[in-house]
Amino acid sequence: MEETKTTTAPETSMPTTYDPKEAEKKWYDYWLKGQYFKAGARPDAEPYTIVIPPPNVTGMLHIGHALDFTLQDIMIRTKRMQGFDALWLPGSDHAGIATQTRVEQKLREGGVTRYDLGREKFLEKVWEWKELYAETIREQWAKMGFSLDYSRERFTLDEGLSKAVREVFVRLYEKGLIYRGKYIINWDPAARTALSDIEVEYKEVQGALYHLQYPVKDSGEFIVVATTRPETMLGDTAVAVHPEDERYKHLIGKTLVLPIIGREIPIVADEYVEKEFGSGAVKITPAHDPNDFEVGKRHNLPQVLVMDESGKMNENAGKYQGLDRFDCRKQIVADMKEQGVLLKIEEHVHQVGHSERSGAVVEPYLSTQWFVRMQPLADRAIETQKAGQGVNFVPDRFEKIYLHWIENVRDWCISRQLWWGHRIPAWYCGDCSEVIVAREDATVCPKCGGTHLRQDEDVLDTWFSSALWPFSTLGWPDQTEDMKRYYPTDLLVTGYDIIYFWVARMIFSGLEFTDRIPFKDVLMHGLVRDSEGRKMSKSLGNGVDPLEVIEKYGADAMRFMISTNSTPGQDLRFRWEKVEQARNFANKIWNASRFALMNLGDFQASEIDLSGKLGTADRWILHRLNETVRDVTRLIDAYEFGETGRLLYNFIWDDLCDWYIEFSKLSLYGTDEAAKRTTKSVLAYVLDRTQRLIHPFMPFISEEIWQHLPHEGDTITLAPWPVEEARFEAADAVREMELLMDIIRTVRNIRAEVNVPMSKKIELLVKPAGEETLAVLKRNEEYIRRFCNTSLLEIDAALSSPDKAMTGIVTGAELYLPLAGLIDIAQEITRLEKELATLHSEVERIEKKLSNEGFVAKAPAKVIDEEKAKLADYADKRDKVTARIAELRG
Repeated sequence: MEETKTTTAPETSMPTTYDPKEAEKKWYDYWLKGQYFKAGARPDAEPYTIVIPPPNVTGMLHIGHALDFTLQDIMIRTKRMQGFDALWLPGSDHAGIATQTRVEQKLREGGVTRYDLGREKFLEKVWEWKELYAETIREQWAKMGFSLDYSRERFTLDEGLSKAVREVFVRLYEKGLIYRGKYIINWDPAARTALSDIEVEYKEVQGALYHLQYPVKDSGEFIVVATTRPETMLGDTAVAVHPEDERYKHLIGKTLVLPIIGREIPIVADEYVEKEFGSGAVKITPAHDPNDFEVGKRHNLPQVLVMDESGKMNENAGKYQGLDRFDCRKQIVADMKEQGVLLKIEEHVHQVGHSERSGAVVEPYLSTQWFVRMQPLADRAIETQKAGQGVNFVPDRFEKIYLHWIENVRDWCISRQLWWGHRIPAWYCGDCSEVIVAREDATVCPKCGGTHLRQDEDVLDTWFSSALWPFSTLGWPDQTEDMKRYYPTDLLVTGYDIIYFWVARMIFSGLEFTDRIPFKDVLMHGLVRDSEGRKMSKSLGNGVDPLEVIEKYGADAMRFMISTNSTPGQDLRFRWEKVEQARNFANKIWNASRFALMNLGDFQASEIDLSGKLGTADRWILHRLNETVRDVTRLIDAYEFGETGRLLYNFIWDDLCDWYIEFSKLSLYGTDEAAKRTTKSVLAYVLDRTQRLIHPFMPFISEEIWQHLPHEGDTITLAPWPVEEARFEAADAVREMELLMDIIRTVRNIRAEVNVPMSKKIELLVKPAGEETLAVLKRNEEYIRRFCNTSLLEIDAALSSPDKAMTGIVTGAELYLPLAGLIDIAQEITRLEKELATLHSEVERIEKKLSNEGFVAKAPAKVIDEEKAKLADYADKRDKVTARIAELRG
C-alpha cells in the first residue's frame, strides 16, 4: 500500500513511561488492518524480495529464529521505506523426520503407534499438529513485529509446492539425474529411515579396536584384521590385501574360515588397502561399509546384510538373531575370546556418526533408495560461481566453504522411510514390474496396460522440497505474475550451519530449473550462544525463549540487542544485561520525544521551516543527522548491523538527547518567537528522521512516537527513508560545537574534581587563542553561561591568568575558574602535572610515528596531515599547561 500524504495532527500528550505490551499489540493490529506489509501496491517500483527460511512445524521459535528473522525484517522495512515494492514471504517447513518423530512420541505417551493408526489416520494427526504449531509460529512472528506478507504464506506440503516437487522429480528422472539403486546409505535405526550425509553429526567417542585372527583354510596361518564394530564380521564376505604386499602374495585367492560361524570367504587383492596401515589386511563387509561396498562391487562379492531396520541382528546373524547390535557386539567379543581368535583389544577414540534428528548411532546400511546424481548439477553451480555470476556470500569466506563442499559432492539419497512428507511419485506395476514416474497419480501401466499399480511407500527428504523454496513459493512451475516480478530474490539470511543442507541445494536447483541463481546475496550469521559462549541446549537448560525476553523488556529491546550485537558469520552471546541496556535506550528515546512533544504543542508538519536563521546547535545537529543518515544507509546495505546500532545509539543518546535537546531549551524557554519557531522546526524534523532510522530495528516504539510527532502519512512503516541533503552540511558548525562541548565538559570535570555542584554558580574566564575563536565564543556565550552555570563569564583574548584558579586547556582556548577558598594549589599542580604527562606521551607518540619512514611513505597525505595537526595541538596544550604550572609555583 502506498503512503498517503495526509497530514495528521500529533497527539501532544505522551504517557510518562512507554508501555511495550500496549503499543506492540495496538500497532501490529494496525499494520495488518492497513495491509502495509502486502507487496504489489507499488507496481512501478523496483521489487525487493526475501523469502523467509521456513521454520519447522515442530515447536516454538527459539532465539536463533529471532535473530535470523529480525535481520530480515530490518532489511525489508528499510527497503519498503526506500520505496521498493518489498515482499517478505512467510512460510513453514513440514520437517519430515523431526515432525514425525515428535508426533510419534506424543502418540506413544498414549500407548499408540503409527502402525496402530495406519498411514491415513496417522497423517491426519500430523496435520493437526502442523496447524497447531503453524498458528503458534504466526503468533510469535506477530509478537516480534515481523512485517510479513501473510497473503502469500506457503507451506512445503501445500498443493502448489507439492506440484513443484513432482515436476522437479519427474524432470530429473527423465534426464537420468534421479535413479533408484542399492547402495550403502546412512541409516537411522531409531527413526528407521535413510539419512543424507549432511544429516549425520560426527561425535568423538571412546571406543575399542578389536584385533581378530582369521584362519587360512587347511593351513596353520592366520590373517589379522582390526575393527571397531565386531558385530559386522557376521557379514564379512572377503578379506582384502594389497596386490604387492609380499606378506600376503602367496595367500591371494585362497580361502579364510570366518570365526564363530565358519563361513568360507576369499582373500582378494585390491589397491584400496594400505600396506603400511595396521596389519595390511582389511575385512570386507559390503552391506555395512561404504568403502567395502565399492571393493565388493569390484570383486563381485556377495552382500550379506546382518541387521534389520531397527538395528537388531537378523536371520543372517545366526545364533545372534534378535539381539540389539550393541548387545551382539558384547556377545561376539566374549565368544571370540572363548575361541581364542580375539588377539587383543585397544582403547580407541574415533568419530562416530549420530543422527542429527534422533541422536541414534548411524548404521552404514545396504538399502534400495532413490538418489540424485549430483555431479552434473554441481558442475553448473561451480561454473556459475567461478565465472563471477554466482551468489554473493557475506562474509565472503563462506564462498570457499560452499565451493569446497559442492566440488566434492556425492550423490544425494533423497528417499526416506517415513509417512509424513512428499510421497515419491513412482509407481510399480504388479503385472510387468515397470517403474512409472509421473506428475499425476498413475492408474494404468503405459507398458502393459495393467492396473495393478502400487505407489512407492517412501517420502522425499525434507530438503528436496526446501531446495525449491525461493521459486516454488512464487508459483513455479507456472509462470505466475509473482514469479516474473519477485524472482530471483534479493537476500537469503541463514545460519552458517545449513550452508550444505539448504543453501547449496537451493543454488543448484535454481540454476537447473529457472536458469538463474535463486538469490543475489546470502547473509550468513552465527549461532546465538549463552553468556558463557556455550551452545544453547535442553540438557544445559540455557536456552532463551524470545517471548520471555519480550515479556520482560519488550520486543524492540530484544530486536535491538540481538541485531546490533551480531556480526556477519560470527556467533552471538546472549546477555540479559545487553537487553536491559537496549530497553534503557528505548526509554531514552521515549523521554527525549516526550520532552519535545511538551514543547512543540500543536506544531504541525506543515509548519516545519528550516530556511530561517539557524543557530550553531541547529546547524550542528542537522549536519550530524546528515552524517548518520549516510552512514546508517551504507552500513545496512553492507549488512553491518552491529556498527549501524553503534552509530544510531551514539547519535540519539549523545548528540540528540544529551546535547541538542539541552541546547534547544535556551530558545524554547526564551522570548524570541522566531528562534523558538526555528528550534521547533529543527527538533520536529530531526526527531521524525531519527524515528525513521531506528524504525527497522525498533518498529513499535518508533511508530508510537512518530504518531505523536508532527508527521505526514498513516504509518512510519511507509514513511520515506531519510536521505542525505547537501544543504545540511556545516563543517564550521561542527567545529564550533566541538569547542563549546569541550569547554562545557572541561568545566564540569573541574567542578567534579573540587566537589563544586552544578547548582552552584561559578566565575569563568575564557582566553581564546585568536580572533576566530573569540568570535565563535562571543556568538555562543549564552550556551556557555547556561551550561557552565556562571555568575560571571568573561571572554577576552587579552586576559591574564589569575592567581589561585583552576585551569583547563581546550583546543583554541584556556579556561580559568577562580575558585578562591575552594581550591588547593598543591592539588591543582598535581592535577596539571598528570595532564602534562599525558600530553608529553601523546606528543612523543605522534613524533615517533611521523619519524617512521615506513609510515610516511605508505600513509595517505590526508592521514599525515591529520597526524601533524594533532601534534601541533598536543604541543600547544603541553606548552600552556607547562606555563600554568610555572605560574602556580610562582
